[in-house]
Amino acid sequence: MPFIRPFEPRDTEACMHICRATQSPTVAADPVTARMSPYIWCVQFTHLSPQTCFVLVDDTDTDTNTNTDFSSPFKDGKDGKVVGYVIGTPDVHTFAACYPRYIKEVLQSPQGLIDVPPPKQLDTLESWFLSSSEGGKTKEAAAATAAQRLNPVCLAQLAYNPQWLVLSGPEGGPAEARKKEMVETWRAMLHIDLLDEWQGKGWGRKMIERFVEAVRKSGEEYGRGVNLGVAGENKKVVKFYEKVGFRVFEGGEAEGNVWMVRDL
Repeated sequence: MPFIRPFEPRDTEACMHICRATQSPTVAADPVTARMSPYIWCVQFTHLSPQTCFVLVDDTDTDTNTNTDFSSPFKDGKDGKVVGYVIGTPDVHTFAACYPRYIKEVLQSPQGLIDVPPPKQLDTLESWFLSSSEGGKTKEAAAATAAQRLNPVCLAQLAYNPQWLVLSGPEGGPAEARKKEMVETWRAMLHIDLLDEWQGKGWGRKMIERFVEAVRKSGEEYGRGVNLGVAGENKKVVKFYEKVGFRVFEGGEAEGNVWMVRDL
């Protein structure tokens, strides 16, 4: 029977794979941004706050499986394959203070430098999308591509700067003050991803409750509770989050997303 257990370092590759496999169409459309995505929305949480990270494991037929090739990121020779995760931190402010360790140990590792080329500057956040001049060889191709392609430099900046990543909205925009208010009040942050075939089976609710329990027992200052962000391309999941106790926190629409909070 599938089960939830605490994240372990051996799960890192599987979690990275799941993060890439469940990305929005815009992120997944470009191999460069798809490769970068776990370094922005996954690995820093498992690296800096493993005590509040959990994985869903499918152990179906593990005992009778004679295949001993566990090179796949989904396969685990001990207890099955990782098919989902819930990750996060009890306090984004403590998390941000520890972020230099993530940069040093993960982003500046040999593989990290390949997957996320360090941005040349961290003074001004670049545009989320590529400009039309970078999107194609003709005006028509550029216009079509610009609406689809993300700016890898912007993603790299987010990976290297926790202020932009978790603490504030776009600088100077209407979302900036609202996001600061949200993360000051609901200080815990959550991300959850399950492979498609494991969605809609009740595991998401169980994993979120496991995360919530860990936050409550963490001893850290989580304020009123938990916040999360929903990408604009994935608004269909808002109803699911509402069913498990979250509500919309206005402000995220300014950057095309949905912000949600849950009181603990």
